[in-house]
Amino acid sequence: MNSTVEIQRHSRLVRVTHWINALSFLFLVPSGIAILYAHPEFYWGETGYFGDPAALTLPMEPNFDYTAWGRGMHFLFAWLLVLNGLVYLLSGLLNGHFYRQMLPRLAQLTPAHLWQEIRDHLRFVRPTGEAVRTYNVLQKLAYLLVIFVALPLMLLTGLTMSPAVTAAYPELFTLFGGRQSARFIHFICASALVGFLVIHLVMIFVVGFVNEIRSMITGKFRIEEPS
Repeated sequence: MNSTVEIQRHSRLVRVTHWINALSFLFLVPSGIAILYAHPEFYWGETGYFGDPAALTLPMEPNFDYTAWGRGMHFLFAWLLVLNGLVYLLSGLLNGHFYRQMLPRLAQLTPAHLWQEIRDHLRFVRPTGEAVRTYNVLQKLAYLLVIFVALPLMLLTGLTMSPAVTAAYPELFTLFGGRQSARFIHFICASALVGFLVIHLVMIFVVGFVNEIRSMITGKFRIEEPS
């Protein structure tokens, strides 16, 4: 027979920054789509406009009606995401959160273990017992890629699209190969983050929606252990 044990899953700072991130994404995604409607084509290099050869054309009709409010909202919540992310990043580095909970152990990176984790995720296997106490290796790798690769790229490419910023730091053009290249990379990273968010929400339902949401509000997570 199993017994239910309640553990402390998330610190207060992790919970607060998580919900600020959620709020930011709630506004960043629709505002980003609103901006995209003005020019649903992507180019590689410094220049590109309607009629030029495009690296990617989205199946959307250009519409400038949403551009003004989309840009204002996107700018506001992008900076909220950046400031919130800096708080989380500095705290995680100083208190060892990334080392203790996010850094994969060597045993988790073996091909056999990785393959087993992938199989379990594809079959929607719900973790139990000791496995619930820590992040699995796929979670760790995904979070590290988001925190240290995707989000920094989003920030830098977003800044590269700003004429005021690139006037002061033209090196950004060299880094990304031009303003249009930066815009394309920004879109790719944004799409990857939306994909990550969808998978994240699916796994919340797999593990247990009520338990996961409770842990992100109160910090307490309930697990079943053999008596």
